[in-house]
Amino acid sequence: MFRLPCIALSIIPMTGLGLAMAQPPTTAARPARPTPPTRDPNTPGYVTAKDLPDGANAPANADGNFILGPTHNPAPEMAAQQGVPQGTVFTLTMESANSKIYPGIAREANTFGTADPADPAKMVVTTSHPAPYTRQVAVYVPKQYVPGTAAPFIVGADGPDRALFTALDNLIAQHRVPVMIAISISNGGGDAQGSERGLEYDTMSGLYAEFVEKEVLPLVEKQCNVKLTKDPEGRATMGGSSGGSCALIMAWYHPELYHRVLTYSGTYVNQQWPSNSKTPHGAWEFHEDLIPDTPAKPIRIWMEVGDRDNFNANVMRDNMHDWVVANENMAKVLAAKGYHYQFVFARNAGHTDRTVKQQTLPEALEYVWQGYPIAGPSN
Repeated sequence: MFRLPCIALSIIPMTGLGLAMAQPPTTAARPARPTPPTRDPNTPGYVTAKDLPDGANAPANADGNFILGPTHNPAPEMAAQQGVPQGTVFTLTMESANSKIYPGIAREANTFGTADPADPAKMVVTTSHPAPYTRQVAVYVPKQYVPGTAAPFIVGADGPDRALFTALDNLIAQHRVPVMIAISISNGGGDAQGSERGLEYDTMSGLYAEFVEKEVLPLVEKQCNVKLTKDPEGRATMGGSSGGSCALIMAWYHPELYHRVLTYSGTYVNQQWPSNSKTPHGAWEFHEDLIPDTPAKPIRIWMEVGDRDNFNANVMRDNMHDWVVANENMAKVLAAKGYHYQFVFARNAGHTDRTVKQQTLPEALEYVWQGYPIAGPSN
């Protein structure tokens, strides 16, 4: 059995929190990467986008492409507000030994993959091996939740995400999003090829969504005394970096489970390991082949990228590791296929930039949940 019980905690107001990314390795890492160049959102070949006044967010009910100004102040909804009901956060612990889907892997300390000499788009990792992990699952239950009712919910990567929970307190109270549960799942450790996090988030398959469905959600329902909707219109995913590409992967391979996706600096690049002949370019395939060549799926997506986002961030030099280009390409193909999407290009912003998240998360959540019933009057 998973190590229990779940622990109920009050939400503590916290400021300046961004998306929690992969836990940093405890051993020496690669040499420092060069600082990514600053990209101009009006670069030829990028999507045509609307420049917003500095400090403004895109309208929550508008599809399309938008450019944020360089100033990123926290939205008021990112801080606890007096008189607003605060939800409860339960903390669950899951052990790899109890998972039938992810028994655990890790890459040896101080080792990294190398590009295949015969194929620069393929990463060779020889030092990955089975290894145990422990992961935390933070479950936010809003004060307004009625026990026994089937609630909409959002699944987040790289948790726990206290910033999300605070935003939901305020947005739910303002009737701008549904009364929803948030399930913030930590990764299994490490980062990129050969790691458990890389395996979970960068693999182009339905496996991670199946892990959530079969192993995480039943535990949440049992230990937190909640009921989660089966309606894909009432289910959302979110994440940053590889957690962002994972959010779309979940909905893409299982649209019967998820229809709503929110990503910061999505890793829509060639990061998958082990290599897969069906999707040899990993998540780069989304804008290269999969979305253009597949009938539109019932997915609504909000995406963000920063002007100093990652560029060529590993040794492959395969022309498939520019996060800005990848997200720009995603906006193009989503528009061409008629998807409901909103793409935000943030000036003065790095990879999964915490100040951008503080500015935009309330609007992003409101956009993602457009069209879903919200109880009570709008404010």
